[in-house]
Amino acid sequence: MKTDDFVELLARDTGPVQADMGTRRFALAIGVGALCAALLMVGVLGLNPALAAYTRLPNFWAKVVFVTTLAGISLLVARRLARPGVGLGRLPIALAVPVLAMWAGGILVLVTSTPAERVEAFFGQTWKVCPFLIAMLSAPVFVGVVWAMKGLAPTRLRLAGGAAGFLSGAVGAVVYCLHCPELGLPFVGCWYLLGILIPTGIGALLGERLLRW
Repeated sequence: MKTDDFVELLARDTGPVQADMGTRRFALAIGVGALCAALLMVGVLGLNPALAAYTRLPNFWAKVVFVTTLAGISLLVARRLARPGVGLGRLPIALAVPVLAMWAGGILVLVTSTPAERVEAFFGQTWKVCPFLIAMLSAPVFVGVVWAMKGLAPTRLRLAGGAAGFLSGAVGAVVYCLHCPELGLPFVGCWYLLGILIPTGIGALLGERLLRW
């Protein structure tokens, strides 16, 4: 049988490809993963009792906007890496912008504070546990994102795994905002980012195994 005939035979009974399949898979993965992360946060950590008061503070919203922006941009990165042959364009630069902006704000806080205030702004009270709690909350999101990506035939598996980890870490950080008592910009720029990078590293290490199809 000729190659062209074989290809035609394979394609004869296939239906049209659903253009929004990737959108639906990611929406389901992140929706269910974020819900599971929220339930885990409430059950294990609990909501911040001062959350209502925090919502009136600009630093709280700076923290939420920071991690939400990282989640949104990393979702675009993950969606592109889930498809074979799709480039990232300027998305890596876009991902760096909120990080650099938070670092700039954190540095400004540190240079205008007293030594005691600098220690509090950078370490807060929870720096030892914050990254690991974010990583814990990212776990259910990571499972969902890996499922979503694997069904779309990624080819750059290590990079795709890292993107899945970063996205899940950012979503976990959004959920963690509802518990976290810290408001210092230096704290968020360091320890929140470290919490996001933990699942990023795990995803990169396991990408070839988890995303192989």
